[in-house]
Amino acid sequence: MVKEMGSDWSPWRYGKHNHVIIKLAVSILLVGLAFRLFASSSGGLERVSEVRESNLSFSDGYAGERSDTQVPDSGASGAQTNKSGEGKCDLFVGDWIYYPSVPRYTNATCPRIEDHQNCMKNGRPDSDYLYWRWKPRDCEVPNFDGEKFLEMMRNKSWAFIGDSICRNHVQSFLCLLSQVAEVVDVYHDEEYKSRTWQFPSYNFTLAVIWSPFLAKADIFEDINGVSTSEIELHLDALDKKWTDQFEKFDFVVIAGGKWFLKTSIFYEEGKIVGCHYCPKRNLTELGFQHSYRKVLGSVFDYIAASKHNAATFFRTSTPSHFENGEWFSGGTCKRTRPFKENEISISDVDRILRDIELEQFEKALERHTANAAKLKLFDTTMLSLLRPDGHPGPYRQFHPFAQDKNAKVQNDCLHWCLPGPIDSWNDMLMKMVEDG
Repeated sequence: MVKEMGSDWSPWRYGKHNHVIIKLAVSILLVGLAFRLFASSSGGLERVSEVRESNLSFSDGYAGERSDTQVPDSGASGAQTNKSGEGKCDLFVGDWIYYPSVPRYTNATCPRIEDHQNCMKNGRPDSDYLYWRWKPRDCEVPNFDGEKFLEMMRNKSWAFIGDSICRNHVQSFLCLLSQVAEVVDVYHDEEYKSRTWQFPSYNFTLAVIWSPFLAKADIFEDINGVSTSEIELHLDALDKKWTDQFEKFDFVVIAGGKWFLKTSIFYEEGKIVGCHYCPKRNLTELGFQHSYRKVLGSVFDYIAASKHNAATFFRTSTPSHFENGEWFSGGTCKRTRPFKENEISISDVDRILRDIELEQFEKALERHTANAAKLKLFDTTMLSLLRPDGHPGPYRQFHPFAQDKNAKVQNDCLHWCLPGPIDSWNDMLMKMVEDG
């Protein structure tokens, strides 16, 4: 359950025989405090704002109601400023603040949204999830400026490499950019998992490359994720689908994550060395931790050792928000408000994934000090954890309750509605590019 946040302050109460001198002392104290607040610096006012924001409460379910809570304007249109004056701002430590404004795009202005993430078209009845934006604690990050970005990226190319969350992210990117310039489809594979687009006016190329393990993997699944055999994962060979194209791109966003949790047989030098979750096979159980460490280490080594100088952003894994089950066992995500930081804890599995990511990233920087500037950490895990309201839920399907309001439908509590919270990732990504 989400705890309701309230103020611990209560009015002072006095007995029947208060002395005049006590009243006078209290009056002087209050006048002094009022003067101090009035004369305080912006740092003090910032703390007052934080107290107000912490008093938000959240409701469960798709009630469709609008919140009356107004969070003070963050001035998010301004440039990034470190208010502490000490070092760089951490873009990934902050809060989701209520930001009532027109969505940057809709399903009408961006027809490229995949059906499963098209929550507006699919009839999601509430809309509050559209009106929150990420605000780092010690600085401001402006909204993604598509025209400015394309001008910066004239004659350049970007690739998003990974699983379906990467596809989800590139759609957000594509929708934001297509509001300011014409976009043309130039390639797709047979299943439309890997795709390429071009913005002719800027000679800018945008691609998504489907590589859920980043390593060579033989996958035996249908489009609904139903397996006919265990995945065969080659821990000592990276996936050529992305390595053969890596040198074509100036900027790369790459990520691993949830696919490593699937039942897999591990290979090295063409021989089986173990597995993750294969109780029916007489194999050594090495676990997903083993495969994830091994593959990420190889990915970072490949990028850092490459003679190609692409700026590479490694995005950390995305937590899911299934409650009362998983995607295959009736799990749902009905919340309509973000969490505050102390209202949710990361799951053990998501914590392990992120710990491995941070561990391998740091080790790669130590191994490749001369080329460390190539690698940037794009740490979206914890800020994503706070947005249980941003998923399609049952609205991965078109009007799922049109025929039966009590219909049992599969929920998606991993991917993100578009438009939705994932758009804020691009605000931060652009800021990181601008900052070099």
